Amino acid sequence: MTNGALVSIIMPTYNRVDKIATAIESVLKQTYCNFQLIISDDGSTDGTGDFILKNYPQVDYIFSNHAGQAAARNKGLSLAKATIIASLDSDDKWGPEFLETCVTKLEADNLDFVFTNWIQQFTNGISTDFLSEDLFLRPYLKNTDEKWQMLSEVQLRKLYLKACPSPSSSAVMRKSSIVSGWNEKINISDDWCLFLDMVLTKNCKAAFTMDVHWNKYINSNNIFDGRRRSELLELFYIKDTLEFMSRFKNKLSKSEFKVLNRRCVRAFVELAKHHVIDGFDIPQSARLMRNSVKLSVLDTVVAIPDVIFFGLNRHFKDMLLKFKKRYKRA
Repeated sequence: MTNGALVSIIMPTYNRVDKIATAIESVLKQTYCNFQLIISDDGSTDGTGDFILKNYPQVDYIFSNHAGQAAARNKGLSLAKATIIASLDSDDKWGPEFLETCVTKLEADNLDFVFTNWIQQFTNGISTDFLSEDLFLRPYLKNTDEKWQMLSEVQLRKLYLKACPSPSSSAVMRKSSIVSGWNEKINISDDWCLFLDMVLTKNCKAAFTMDVHWNKYINSNNIFDGRRRSELLELFYIKDTLEFMSRFKNKLSKSEFKVLNRRCVRAFVELAKHHVIDGFDIPQSARLMRNSVKLSVLDTVVAIPDVIFFGLNRHFKDMLLKFKKRYKRA
């Protein structure tokens, strides 16, 4: 397809010279051919720039000092020539019909953004159809016979306050719907913040499909999946959520604000538990619990048994998995 609207594709990267070719090739093999590919290098030191300039002279390549993925995406956005924007992470891979499928729907229904399902592939070889297991998205699967599921303004606000079912590689959006780019204060969830900016500021309309159109590969370099649980609690569930609460406070109702507040409280409690169990750091655990109580005494009390049950459940599943592995070996 060559006669559609121009799409600017932003590909942020940092020290992924061994993986980025797969991502680039998946763009070049798209059935939708009218695109601009921008590779925004966030200060790589592994020869990424030389590799791209030598092997892919047709792409727009920009190098900046290391400042994080959000800054790299914004650098790419500043070079975007199109009115439609997509962003593919440099360790992911689009299926050949990803752009054609998304742009066709975006244009046909004049939507702000669309996103698709994906296969998530873990280091242990297990793969999963991600959105089919997304409990937050499940209530919006009204008619499974339809290729696309529509999301209204009200539904988008409710959904994106609880979760982000559209990581960067999965979405295509209108440039005019982007409020202020990717938030460079965010540690991990810059894509989530981008969509919250949109759905809390504008009367957005969106759609998603359960059809699989890309692959996500889990490795130690992933911004989210490559981190320990304690790191995610501190950076993603606490610091990023606090930034959400500060940024969107005046755009949220009291009940909406409580959704974010409870998420942060629970993270404080779980991280406090980690410091007690993993390092027996009682003072740090006590500081975290005080921060939780400052946000909400009631939510803290409710979170404590929930965190304990969650931990026991994970421990039981780990033990069961180890038992199954030993049984297979025997």
